[in-house]
Amino acid sequence: MSEMIWHKSSYSAGGGNCVEVAEGVTTSVRDTQNRSLGHLTVPASEWAALVSAVRAK
Repeated sequence: MSEMIWHKSSYSAGGGNCVEVAEGVTTSVRDTQNRSLGHLTVPASEWAALVSAVRAK
């Protein structure tokens, strides 16, 4: 299994409300301030649909 490369989401705002994502065949999302709590992994297509819906608002 390859190592995940995490980056701060461009949608994260200041004030400590940040998430990080690792993208590939699946997309993983975690809380920047609570990395030890784990992450949520979804199919990349589902992540793309969510981002598209958020951008449309």
